[in-house]
Amino acid sequence: MATIRKTAGYAWNLISLIGFVMALTATGLIIAFSAFEMITGIEHPYLGLMTYFLFPGMLIFGLLLVPVGAWRVRNQQRQSPQADIPPFPRLDLNDPHKRHLFIFFIIATALFVVIVAVASIQGFEFTESTSFCGELCHPVMTPEHTAWQNSPHAKVKCVECHVGPGAAWYVKAKISGMKQLYAVLFHTYPETIETPIENLRPARETCEHCHWPEKFYQGREKAFYHYAPNEANTPRQIDLLIHIGESPKSVSHNGIHWHISQDVYYIAKDPKRFDIPYIAVKGKDGKFTEYMSTEESLTKDEIAKAKKRLMDCTDCHNRPAHIYHSPGEEMDMNFVSGHIDQSLPYLKKVGVELLNRNYKTKEEGLATIATELPAYYAKNYPKIAQDKAAAINQAVEHVKDIYERNFFPAMKVKWSTYPNHIGHFYSPGCFRCHDGKHKTAEGRVISKDCNLCHSVLRQVQENVPAGTTPKNFVHPVDIGDDLYKTNCSDCHSAGGHDVPGEGKQQAKEAHH
Repeated sequence: MATIRKTAGYAWNLISLIGFVMALTATGLIIAFSAFEMITGIEHPYLGLMTYFLFPGMLIFGLLLVPVGAWRVRNQQRQSPQADIPPFPRLDLNDPHKRHLFIFFIIATALFVVIVAVASIQGFEFTESTSFCGELCHPVMTPEHTAWQNSPHAKVKCVECHVGPGAAWYVKAKISGMKQLYAVLFHTYPETIETPIENLRPARETCEHCHWPEKFYQGREKAFYHYAPNEANTPRQIDLLIHIGESPKSVSHNGIHWHISQDVYYIAKDPKRFDIPYIAVKGKDGKFTEYMSTEESLTKDEIAKAKKRLMDCTDCHNRPAHIYHSPGEEMDMNFVSGHIDQSLPYLKKVGVELLNRNYKTKEEGLATIATELPAYYAKNYPKIAQDKAAAINQAVEHVKDIYERNFFPAMKVKWSTYPNHIGHFYSPGCFRCHDGKHKTAEGRVISKDCNLCHSVLRQVQENVPAGTTPKNFVHPVDIGDDLYKTNCSDCHSAGGHDVPGEGKQQAKEAHH
């Protein structure tokens, strides 16, 4: 009996008891937190972090402490000359007490293995969730998570694009994730996250799981709404037929998606891929047609040494799930949707100006909008301020929403920090290559003709006669040949990019 009591008493020590308490507590917390999440449906990043990482780790650590404490006590007792304790424990299942201990150990082990296994599976799913990716690393990922929530891909998980299927990219993602976790914990991350992401998985291995090249269609009609920054917030509309392109399997595929049905390589001289002096197109015969910038040519040696990128979806759709909108775009969308009263004088102009100010904090920006927008009408249109107080207050709330979706002072991010290469209104976009300045040795030029990518179906604005359809885009203000010589973004990006004073003045003159 004395031997039996000694055997059972090995675990009766402070270390083993602490281990028991930790293991039991962790087990109870895992069950309780998991049940709470299942019953309420609430998903919180820190709740998941504790349930699937902290508590299972606490459980495993506690279970390890139990044998460590028991081994320590047994080893101390073996040092006594009177002790008759063998080097290894004896397992005699004919002894009822030891048999009961053994059965208890097997059942407890199986129970803990099940709990840890379930927690591990749930933990894996948690690391694949958008809550983990977007909310856990607060405030680092706040801008991108907010933009994702307001994008067409808001129902697509981060990992479906950033990782994709397969074990190899999963391992790469987790290794990269550990580096990012270190950067967040020790605050070594840059104030503004740089893009594009290097070593991003090719779009053909992620995007094309949903977007099938074989299902491309010829064209798509799209309406663009604009409101002038004048007293009447004059509405303007242009309907375009976007030439998307036929399936690559067709005999003569063309249109915008031609760029991925062909092998197009290019050399960019800057990390953001704005400056592209060299382009090469691989023909069906395997030969390359090279286009060189007439303003910034490269030598054969520079071309040979430079890194050539194979063009894919993300070279144009570079912000498919993290889209920021300019204040002008946002105001236009709110006018169209009826969220903001178009009849409020100069609302487009005042709203854009308030949004584009540089505020040190988000709170300062929201407070300024809430104060100065009503004050503008109280000073300049007192009758309207009184009669349309509710509409003004509603406008204030929507302008504040615009600010919160597109401006993040804590990370030094605003709508223009990450230019969108689709189109060419606020950034060079298409005109990075289609600028009329990339030529082959034989003189063939990459055209800047607008009708290559889209055709005007209808245009409604002050200087377009009602009932007529112009063959080409008509600018609201006659700017002469500058319409074709100057990129749209040279003036329109003045609303958010660091454009020289002359560019800003041109933009003001064009709009007013």
